[in-house]
Amino acid sequence: MQGRIQAILGIDAGTTSVKTVAFALDGTILADAKSSVRIHRDDDGRAEVDMALVWQAAAATITEVVHELGDTDVIAIGVTGQGDGAWLVDSDLHPMRPAALWLDGRANARLADWLEDGRAATVNDITGSPLFAGALPLLVDELQETGALDNDRLGYHLNCKDWLRWNLTGIVATDPSEASRTYLDTAVGAYSDELLRALSHERLRNALPPVQPPESVGGTLLPQVAEQLGLPAGIPVAIGLVDTAAAGVGLGAIGDGQGYAILGTTGFIGVNHPSRTEVRTRESIVLFTGRGSQVLESMAPMTGTPNLDWVRDTLGLTHEHWAAVELQADVVPPGSGGVIYLPYGAPSGERAPFFDPAASAGWLGMSITTTPAQLLRSVYEGLAYALTECLDMLGLDGDLLVCGGGSESNLLCSVLADVSGRSIIRQQAPEVGARGAATLALLAGEHASSLEDAVHMLAPASSTFTPSRERAEIYRDAYTTFIETRDALRPVWPQLRALRERSTALAVSTEYPKSEPPRPAPSHPTRSTHVHQGGSL
Repeated sequence: MQGRIQAILGIDAGTTSVKTVAFALDGTILADAKSSVRIHRDDDGRAEVDMALVWQAAAATITEVVHELGDTDVIAIGVTGQGDGAWLVDSDLHPMRPAALWLDGRANARLADWLEDGRAATVNDITGSPLFAGALPLLVDELQETGALDNDRLGYHLNCKDWLRWNLTGIVATDPSEASRTYLDTAVGAYSDELLRALSHERLRNALPPVQPPESVGGTLLPQVAEQLGLPAGIPVAIGLVDTAAAGVGLGAIGDGQGYAILGTTGFIGVNHPSRTEVRTRESIVLFTGRGSQVLESMAPMTGTPNLDWVRDTLGLTHEHWAAVELQADVVPPGSGGVIYLPYGAPSGERAPFFDPAASAGWLGMSITTTPAQLLRSVYEGLAYALTECLDMLGLDGDLLVCGGGSESNLLCSVLADVSGRSIIRQQAPEVGARGAATLALLAGEHASSLEDAVHMLAPASSTFTPSRERAEIYRDAYTTFIETRDALRPVWPQLRALRERSTALAVSTEYPKSEPPRPAPSHPTRSTHVHQGGSL
């Protein structure tokens, strides 16, 4: 008689949705479910979410997956989620207010003050990471000053995944990666009383949850919750990691010197170092991983796949399948006919590997002989140049593991291999965050002998893109040209940004009489024919 199938649940709570994925012990995805979460925004920069609704979304996805699994034994549960923000509960563990998210901008003016008076530098010195408006230390002061936080009622700050795990187990705890974004000294892996004093936040010390290893048990499933979800009580729930660090575990990037990239709407590039003494720059984010003294140093450039969406639309290829679009770029030789694309297209500018809110995208090196296909390929190359700059600054020497929507592009992976001069390894299965959470749960439930063993058990198949020596030589010079071109243009970015804003304001303010719309320019058949002949793809 064959035994029942065993499964691990991985819960991944992102900014706008929550997913639950069930993995077999060989890494196969057995079932998955997703539920959206609404973000509330306001003109003052706030970005908030109802904490109760986040839990309800998670519970709904778990219930759906359990129903789909049928006659399957769930043996462990892992949780990961978005980081930063302020997820505050009272002494009875009830939400005090909506959670302020990592993208909340209310504290921007306060951030400027902290940058000027040295408090931001102190945060960087101790945590290893630069401060930003959505970080807990800033948000706490902002909420208190505006009357949105009552200190006398404050119980704990629970990060997103920790809030979900508390609902599952009733245990208050966090992990080193989440704590790294609050008051943790990442050189030693413990909360810093020095930092709390420097910020006059001593009152918050008791509101910080205990830090436990990511692969340890963070409680077991409560009976009343188990009944609601259709599961047996007592299932172990792992402590877990923040989503970016969990993705590294899901990809198998757990050793010193290993690196990985998430190629999505924005980018994420991370490299593991033996200790914080190996960190390369003060502009990067540093997370204590809980694996000895190891830290994850990362950069999160705004550069991402929206550049590809934009160029496809701009070249009139919106309705073309991506495979057909990439085929046109793939036949263009490396270097795109001398065209360089700067991929800084985010309206908010760039944040890594340099910070410049005025950063702008642009094509350079074009002529009247430049083809649309060359423009298309140059965008892929521009993304690869920008990502390679991050890799170089972080000091990655070996292969790069990749995931995210952009990694589904064979062309982008191939170009990135050639530009960076390293092999790009792509997992052949989705949901690396949930897989990382499940991997830690596998170890927490004592179904694996080590983290390496757990990673091996759940690892899916992968494909490798190896750099071409010939193409890599071409790109070596092109990469240098990209950096020099970008640096030469940076002084005029503020002027270009100002021009864009003036032009946009003019377009909005210009109104034509409703009875007499603007007349189209007279047609010029000869000129029109010439443009048509030169502009086809």
